[in-house]
Amino acid sequence: MPNYRAPGMDHDLYAYSAIPTRPALVWPGGKRLAIWVVLHLEQWELQAPASAIRDARFRGEFGNFFPDYRTFSTREYGNRVGVFRLLEVLDRYQIPVTVAANAALCRERPQLIEACLRRGYEIAAHGNYATRMISARMSAAEEEDYIANAMAVVRQSSGAERVGWIGQDFGESPRTPQLLATAGADYLGDWPNDDQPYWLTQSPPLVSLPYHVEWDDATLMALRQLTAPRYGQIVTEAADRLYEDSAASARMMSLGLHPWVAGQPQRIRYLDQILAHLRQMDGLWFTTAGEIAESFRTQMPQPAAPTGPGN
Repeated sequence: MPNYRAPGMDHDLYAYSAIPTRPALVWPGGKRLAIWVVLHLEQWELQAPASAIRDARFRGEFGNFFPDYRTFSTREYGNRVGVFRLLEVLDRYQIPVTVAANAALCRERPQLIEACLRRGYEIAAHGNYATRMISARMSAAEEEDYIANAMAVVRQSSGAERVGWIGQDFGESPRTPQLLATAGADYLGDWPNDDQPYWLTQSPPLVSLPYHVEWDDATLMALRQLTAPRYGQIVTEAADRLYEDSAASARMMSLGLHPWVAGQPQRIRYLDQILAHLRQMDGLWFTTAGEIAESFRTQMPQPAAPTGPGN
């Protein structure tokens, strides 16, 4: 017979919180729904080290044969062509953007980071390569070095002291939130478990900004293989419902964009349609991850940490 376990959380990384029981959240200017666009700028390796862990959702890519120039080139298309289509559309709507940038991309494609900085975009650390994600197979020292390197490179490339973290493919170990808090991360943008920011239990305090993977462009069009028109419909439907939900307490919505996905010529017009839909809605706050985290910190004091799993 299994040992008895009290009902409750299986970990103590954050406390359980039902959204109807929380104090009302209000964005600056009385805005109801915060929109944060996340532009993923990633450097891929043709062949990653044997020890590297890659996202299992893309099983079969970069693995059936070597060298897989077709798959590698599809990703590189985003850095050579697709990203400029995305920037053109974002410029048209004057949308603030949070850039999730790999350390390798900052080193090897600095002109892309410079193009984002000229637009006033916020740069967040996004690991080292798109082909290397954090996992519990790493030792504590390896993970600490991985985080320190990624954050140091982004700080140097962006000139910003406060840098948030959006994990490569959401990879984490049980140590990751504490290592990020210790490294001075401004926020953690990985866990897709809420429509509002919330406090993680680390010390020093760390804010979690839920990333809505449900309508991330790579999730819908590359993995689930939905058509671009359906992608556009899903995103606008999600925005409409989140806006409706925000009547009593403010909500947030991420919009994840990958240049090799949404930047394709047959898909770019649907991003244009999404942003046109959002721009005509009243009460939206177009902002960055860092500004959302700061607004949350000023309104919601950090709660006492839970006493442990199951409590």
